[in-house]
Amino acid sequence: MTSSNNFHQKVLQIVKQIPPGKVTTYGHIAAYLGNKRSARMVGWVLNSQKYNRDIPAHRVVNRKGLLTGKMHFEGQNLMQELLESEGIKIVDNQVVDMDGCLWVPGDHTDK
Repeated sequence: MTSSNNFHQKVLQIVKQIPPGKVTTYGHIAAYLGNKRSARMVGWVLNSQKYNRDIPAHRVVNRKGLLTGKMHFEGQNLMQELLESEGIKIVDNQVVDMDGCLWVPGDHTDK
């Protein structure tokens, strides 16, 4: 397995662990995997999984809680609808209570 495939698989393993009603950030996932600067790569991995219903990619937002990945979901508001169905309040494409909804890898996962 190449290191990029390994990174890809690790990202997916982490995202699968985000519980309903919680979100994490691209940066938190990247930092957990040992490279804070690879947040954009986390986004690319999730974009490659946009039709995989087993990966709750809608639970990954940017550091400010913005739904920056929403354009990669079917329909214009699917990401928001999925988050709201889990009890997360969204206003103007942003998670309202980021601190209350935040799930940080490492506090709950194993590498």
